[in-house]
Amino acid sequence: MLKKSLLLILTFCISLSVFAQKESGNVRTGNNLYKKEQFEQAQIQYQKGLDQNEKSFSANYNLGNAFFRQQKYQEAYNAYLKAANVTTDKKQMSKAFHNVGNALLKEKDYAKSVQAYKQALKYNPKDDETRYNLAVAQHYLQQQQQNQNDDKKDDKKDDKKDEQKQDEQQQEQEQQQQQQPQPQQSEMTKEQAEQILQALQQDEKDTQDKKQIKVGKKGKAEKEW
Repeated sequence: MLKKSLLLILTFCISLSVFAQKESGNVRTGNNLYKKEQFEQAQIQYQKGLDQNEKSFSANYNLGNAFFRQQKYQEAYNAYLKAANVTTDKKQMSKAFHNVGNALLKEKDYAKSVQAYKQALKYNPKDDETRYNLAVAQHYLQQQQQNQNDDKKDDKKDDKKDEQKQDEQQQEQEQQQQQQPQPQQSEMTKEQAEQILQALQQDEKDTQDKKQIKVGKKGKAEKEW
């Protein structure tokens, strides 16, 4: 129901500009093509009209309409914005900013769409269609922000789960290391101990014999006659 009402309002608000402004033959031709729903051909005629007068509100505004009907919302946004900048008429500015909001709404840029509708209401506070579209844009913006917050919460939960999993893996590794059998020193047999003792005793005896040889008294040298 909400989408259906919004569509009706958007269709109503992208009607052709027929303000009291001297239009070129190209703009009038473009309007006829637009009414026949030949939007691409109408676009060409409006662009030719702008070649003659780039400050024509009707040519810029209707060019935006032709782009919008072809679902070229970025191009429509640029044309509507230029239309708003080439006029000082409040009604024209209100309609231009209203359709700027429509193009942004189609692009799902709800924050900028809200600002565009507010700008349109600034020039025409009594425009009920703009007020309604503003409410719709604010609704979608709130919904978008809520979804973003939910996504952030989910990301935090996933990060926490990853940290817990890493902690569990680390604890498991530490437990496995503790459970591994530690290397034990081999026990010495009695025979090995006796052999080592005998070797030490023999080394000690050899050492003492060497010392006695060194400290023994020298023999008295015989006198030569």
